[in-house]
Amino acid sequence: MVSSVINEYSYDEKNVNEKSKIKIESESKNAGVMKKLLLGLGFWVQGFRCFPWMGVIFYLKDGLRVDPSTIQILQNSANLPMIAKPFYGIVSDSFYIFGQHRIPYIAIGAFLQAVAWISIALSSTSVSFFTITMFLLLGNLGASIVEVANDAIVAETGTSKNFKSSSAGELQSFVWMAGSIGGVVGNLVGGIAIDKFSPKLMFFAYGVLLSIQFLITVCVHESSLHLPSCSANNGIRKQLSELLAALSKPEIFYSIAWLAISYAAIPSLTGTMFFYQTQQLYIESSVLGLSKVVGQAAMLLWGIVYNQRLKKVPSRKLLSAIQVVMAIFMLSDFLFVKGVYRMMGLPDSLYVVVVSGVLEILIFFKILPFTVMMSKLCPLGCEGSLMAFLTSVIALAMMVSGYLGVALASYVQVTGNNFSGLPYGLVIQAACTLLPLIWTSWVHDDKEPHTKSKEN
Repeated sequence: MVSSVINEYSYDEKNVNEKSKIKIESESKNAGVMKKLLLGLGFWVQGFRCFPWMGVIFYLKDGLRVDPSTIQILQNSANLPMIAKPFYGIVSDSFYIFGQHRIPYIAIGAFLQAVAWISIALSSTSVSFFTITMFLLLGNLGASIVEVANDAIVAETGTSKNFKSSSAGELQSFVWMAGSIGGVVGNLVGGIAIDKFSPKLMFFAYGVLLSIQFLITVCVHESSLHLPSCSANNGIRKQLSELLAALSKPEIFYSIAWLAISYAAIPSLTGTMFFYQTQQLYIESSVLGLSKVVGQAAMLLWGIVYNQRLKKVPSRKLLSAIQVVMAIFMLSDFLFVKGVYRMMGLPDSLYVVVVSGVLEILIFFKILPFTVMMSKLCPLGCEGSLMAFLTSVIALAMMVSGYLGVALASYVQVTGNNFSGLPYGLVIQAACTLLPLIWTSWVHDDKEPHTKSKEN
């Protein structure tokens, strides 16, 4: 009798355990779906930012008659809020809002962006260059906050106890592809809209899209995402000390330093090339839009290829290869400007669509493998601040690159109407691209053992 009771009790306990296990697995699966939906929307909307920015470039060029150097300075200066990303990351890691420390910041960032773009859309026709700049800074401030929170969720997923090593890099690839799809759609629609609608209508449409993102985000509670739990309200000082402790690790510090040099050392000539294509070659805006679509499609393809084929390739080897390919494409631009391809019968528009489109986006290829590597090295508890520091370093390096590009264009005497010195500038740019290869030993070797633990 006693034996049968014990057996029945054991059977009931086993049943309860199995039901609990099924319930936990179901909740975990639902959390994964919700997380992908939230991050997919967030990265897609941020990728779609190219849509209003295409309108900004043409609005400044044709509406306000701004010269190429000023446009490039504005494009880079508008990224100033990106430099403060570590601060946003530390704040989101340290302070919870209504018991949440990621979702509220995504909502705040979406709201600030919506206000900025709708304000530009509703501004008078005599709006000043300074006012436009201030609104663009506000928009990029909101974008920075959103990106920090989204990146932190991705990093936290990578450090979760339930995160399978076989899935390493899959979420990064997913959000990368979501952003790329947003870029493809944004550039494709933007290339068409710029010829049919006013730039201000494009700004308003993007502001409405951001408003929708804001409303969806505030309806999601962070508990549904099953993020790793950590102590709330750690305080900025403690979080800052944890960030400094993480940066003191040689594998993190030297890797980030190399990435910064690999961006900052290359003088960017994107503004100059834009004017060359539109003023000298008379390339239509729809062709430029298609070129950007090809670039974003290349980013999407890169995310798929990396996730399927290249995750196991050492980061040092992969980053070096990307740097070499960039230099080759820049030398191809030299031949393009010299008219070599034209003499071979290749139309300028075809080159702009395919090669220029890929080159413009190729510089971002390094980010995916690098963030995957950083998410593995990132200590628990400072995902937001470390990933924010990384993206701010990239933003600062690209600003330096943009300013160096303005200086290089001035040095080779390129103006809005004179592009005779552009080929020499492209050769210098390609040479600078190869310089960081000297320091590739700074990049962490994935084969080296490392531990991921909470710093005390």
